[in-house]
Amino acid sequence: MEFDALLLSRLQFAFTVAFHILFPAFTIGLAAFLAVLEGLWLTTRREAFKTLYLFWVKIFAISFGMGVVSGVVLSYQFGTNWSEFIRLTGGVIGPLLAYEVLTAFFLEASFLGVMLFGWRRVGPKLHFFATCVVAVGTTLSAFWILSANSWMQTPQGFEILADGTFQATDFWAVVFNPSFPSRLVHMLLAAFLTTALVVGAASAFRLLKGRETPGAAESRIALAMAVGMICVVAPLQLLAGHWSGEVAHHHQPSKTAAIEGYWETRADQPLHLFGIPDRDTQSNHFQVSIPGVGNLIQNVPRDEVIVGLDSLERADQPPVFMVFWAFRIMVGLGLLMIALGAWGVWLLIRRKLFDHRWFQRFAVLMGPAGFVAVISGWIVTEVGRQPWVVYGLLRTRDAVSPVTTGDVATSLAVYISVYAIVFTAGALFILRLMAEGPAAVMTRPTAAEPRAPGSAMARAPDDDGEADDDPPIGDGPGGRL
Repeated sequence: MEFDALLLSRLQFAFTVAFHILFPAFTIGLAAFLAVLEGLWLTTRREAFKTLYLFWVKIFAISFGMGVVSGVVLSYQFGTNWSEFIRLTGGVIGPLLAYEVLTAFFLEASFLGVMLFGWRRVGPKLHFFATCVVAVGTTLSAFWILSANSWMQTPQGFEILADGTFQATDFWAVVFNPSFPSRLVHMLLAAFLTTALVVGAASAFRLLKGRETPGAAESRIALAMAVGMICVVAPLQLLAGHWSGEVAHHHQPSKTAAIEGYWETRADQPLHLFGIPDRDTQSNHFQVSIPGVGNLIQNVPRDEVIVGLDSLERADQPPVFMVFWAFRIMVGLGLLMIALGAWGVWLLIRRKLFDHRWFQRFAVLMGPAGFVAVISGWIVTEVGRQPWVVYGLLRTRDAVSPVTTGDVATSLAVYISVYAIVFTAGALFILRLMAEGPAAVMTRPTAAEPRAPGSAMARAPDDDGEADDDPPIGDGPGGRL
């Protein structure tokens, strides 16, 4: 492996996308959670739901902003490091990215301000509508981005012109390519799981501090909601992942072979539980397998031949070790999520959820699991596609910009330095807010509820005795947004 401009460009994009994907994976689910909280508050008028909303919307605002900033960096890299990719595939990829801006980003930008700062300035129905629109916008963003990426995995609905450029011939075939439906479901469920795990971890952390501490009642509600979501979504995610694996088996056999560690093309493949793939020897060391189960996992007859990596030239084989272990990390964490959800619901039914400290400790430890699983899944998806940027049609080495190794090395060093400072500070601030809990939200009954513009409702006095026009989402020890 030579550290040339190609490898450094791949490392740079992998580094920046790994940071970026953490935020959409969180904000997609968190936006939906906020819409549910506000809907419950409007329906029941329970102050606990409003307190939870005002607490989590602060974290949403910071995470959303960091996601936008890191996403802009990715867009620039298409021009700086991957200009050949855009030149060749822009006729297909360009419209998909444009629709993401015209639909999702415009919706989010238009209603985010109302959502964050409209509590005292608009009516409750309009504010709830704004929250729902932002939630829809985050989902639309995932729709278009995953459509573009899925087309790179399973391209269809295009033609290649004489100059080598790709041109769409069937727009809907491009959008709804074979791997898109399963991957969209898989990603949305991953986002909901990631959010539920974070909410559950933050709530369990507060309960570990004491049942009667300020904000404990709201933490109990949030923990119960998180446990219910995990219990339902985690098993569904297992099924969605299996669906996505079946699609890969039919359309990307080299990725399937790397995931399962299949070096030999044969029928009646085993299931490799453990092993150390070695590309040099084209085998797995210290292999632990279950014979005859591989075909069953792929949902194909036992006598059907499954393609192994020996059917490919070594230059066409993906990096097996990384794909093999990233997949197992993802699946292992998924099984732990299922266990967490089942345990939590069992305790909830027995009315012991809020007193069981071992479960609460487990929930805290599982807080980052969604992020790790998302990054692991992304590694499986992207590294498993190599050496192709458009599977089977355009090699990654042919998509890189004509840049020097020194230029890419310099920009990569700058990215690492800036990200280490900016995103570490942002992450620590979010963790600080989570540690403070819902008790940090300072609500005032006379002014915190949404009201229509021009309402005669008196504004609540601030600490200095003067009327306060600021929205309550930034109040409390966490500071103002």
